[in-house]
Order: sequence, then structure tokens, then C-alpha cells
Amino acid sequence: MNMLLINEVRIIERLNLLSQFGQNNGGGIDRAFGSEADIEARNWLKNLWENELNFKVKIDSIANMWARVDGNEKLPAIVLGSHHDTVASGGKYDGAMGIILATEILQVIKENNYKLRHPLELVSFTAEEPNKFNLSTLGSRVASGKLELSSISEVEGLKEAIKKAGGDLEKTENVKISAGAMSSFIECHIEQGRRLFDKKLSLAVVPKVTGIYREMIKVVGETNHAGTTIMEHRHDALMAASELCLGFEKIVKEIHKDDVVGTVGKLEVNPNSVNIIPGEINLVMEFRTPNFSDAEIIYKKINECILEIENERGVKIIANTMLKQIEVLMDRFIVDTLNTALEELKEPKVELVSMAGHDAVHMSSITKTAMLFVSSVNGKSHCADEYTKDEDVIKAANALLKAVLILDKELD
Repeated sequence: MNMLLINEVRIIERLNLLSQFGQNNGGGIDRAFGSEADIEARNWLKNLWENELNFKVKIDSIANMWARVDGNEKLPAIVLGSHHDTVASGGKYDGAMGIILATEILQVIKENNYKLRHPLELVSFTAEEPNKFNLSTLGSRVASGKLELSSISEVEGLKEAIKKAGGDLEKTENVKISAGAMSSFIECHIEQGRRLFDKKLSLAVVPKVTGIYREMIKVVGETNHAGTTIMEHRHDALMAASELCLGFEKIVKEIHKDDVVGTVGKLEVNPNSVNIIPGEINLVMEFRTPNFSDAEIIYKKINECILEIENERGVKIIANTMLKQIEVLMDRFIVDTLNTALEELKEPKVELVSMAGHDAVHMSSITKTAMLFVSSVNGKSHCADEYTKDEDVIKAANALLKAVLILDKELD
């Protein structure tokens, strides 16, 4: 184990190289699935893995990119992975860091002719981020069997985009991961928050991924003249919606937990005219919590708030659930293995709930899964200012390598 050494220089060089695909004038990266930058990044990764490093490479039907180093025994693979696509004007670490670190681990094993018992694989999942097809975490959902190819075959332009990326929606035989094909999955990812950064910590193990709850709210009031309608005669949908938004914020804050958050990120005003009292508002209300018991409390209080506003303002408020995704536990054995790796590196043992969704959520339904978080400077992510210190990236690489070696000994 002591002879296997991470190459720090090539990790940082490859991170920088990958960041060039889709870089815009503002310093951010535009590498959404289906873009030219996505294809360029895919070609670069495929060439690196197949031609430079001599990994066994496979592109499955949904265009997930797989690379493999064989093991000595006929055992299910240990898999490392994440994604290489970005949000609009995103950063260079989100997803991409996990792919580059996984590449390094496979290379270290191969170039040292170190024979693991298990095959070691890496995967870059297709379309993890939101995209023009409205299909985020696409690759991991299909691979885990949560989404059938037949259900997306008619999405406009998707078949062509998948084909361009090296996949084929017509071929269904090689995409869904069969039972027992994987022994474990680890996703290494930047935290995207500032909990680690504020505590001057580098790494944390993720034992749970938060629940995400999303409601589409319609507030129906009465459209009328903005000048001639006196205040007491108004049924202003925007004022009612504003009161609901502030009430929602108060409800979430009253839980008094750092891992409970709420956002109203989308709001439409109708008729949206300067001299007309708004008659209808459509908004999306989202909250996240790793404990369903807290979600139940929030739902109850939101409903109470809605009834109160309806009675006071003479409006109608209709709520429809868009997403009700309860929290997902990671596998305790893999979590403990990552903690052991941190201890061997003399890193503090820290566990943090992930407050964002990841491909690991879907992989956890088919194999033992956990995540390793790496500190985000100032908590910045999904922006050009996204940054993780080189030394923290290297610590993560060493932790991943140690975890793989432990898993290879412990898992059947």
C-alpha cells in the first residue's frame, strides 16, 4: 500500500485541461449535456483513458462513459464516478474533480501493476446537471433502472444528442446495471457549501443525502385597475404570494437546523403590467431536510399559513406537489471505510449530510454507496468563482486510494 503514490502534478494539470472545454469569457464553464463542449470533453476523456492509459473503455446506450482495470478474481467491480457536465457558467470542480480523481486512482493501480482482487471502474454519468432536455441525473437514473429508455425515446432531440455522445437509445441491452455487477460505488464531490470551509476542514464523509420537496403554488386573486381600486377592495395575488413567501421563510427558520433550507426560486406575475393589480401568481416553493419528520412539520405549517392568507385576503391558493423525494441513507460500511481512510491520513473524522442531489442517490438503490466531500472555498459553486484548494484535492485523492484498497480486501 505504501508504494502506491498519487501523482499530484498530473491531477491538477488534468483538472485544468478539462476546464478548458466550454470556458466562457467570464471565466465560467458552459458544458451542458449535448453541447459542443460536452462532446469535446468526452473525446478528450475517451482518448486519455483508452489511448494514453490503456484502460478498457465502454460507452453505454445512454452515453455514460466507463473505464476499467481488471482485477485478479471474478468479483463485482469497485466503482468510482461522478459527472463532467456543468451548469451554465459553472465551475471547474463540480463533478469534474471526481472524474479526474477516479482517473488517477485507476492509473496508479495500473502503472504500478498492483493487482486488486476486484475490477476497478470509473464512470462519468451523462447529463447530471439540468439541460435543455429537462432530464437531470439522466445517466445514473437509467443505469440504476429508475428510468427506462423507452420512456424518454420521444424527447425531442435527445436521440440525436445521445448518438452524438456515443450512445444509442435503440440499444437497451448494455445500460441497466445487473444485480451483483458492482460491489460498491463512491462519488467524490466538492461540498458546494461552506460548512467545511468555515471549520477549516478539508474532507467529510456523507452518511445521508437530503430530502427535497417542491411545490407548485398558484395564488388566484382579482385583476383590477391599479389606480381606481382602493386598498380595502383589493384581492392582490402578488401581496398574498409575498406574505406566503415570507411565512414560508419563517417556518423553515423556526426548525433551527442548519441542514433545513427553503427557497422560492421561481415566480411569475400575471398579467405583469405596471398599472394592473396582479390577479394570478405562480411560484415554486422548495425546501430540503434530511429528516422526514421535519418535512411533515413544514408541510403542516405551510398549509396553516395558506388558510390564514386565504381568509384574510380573499384569495385562493392551490398547491400541487412537484417533487417529494425523501432523504437517502448511504451505506454504513462504505461510510465507515471512508472514515477509516481519513483516520489513516490523520484527517479529522467528519460526517456531513449532502444538501444537494447527486448521482450517488440513484446508485445507492443498486449497490453499497457513499460520498466523499471536499471543501469549497467560501462555499462557492455553480459559478465561475467555484474553487477548491489543490492540497484538498490531493487529500481527497489519497483518501479515495486508501478506501479502494480497504474495500478490495474487505468486500466479497
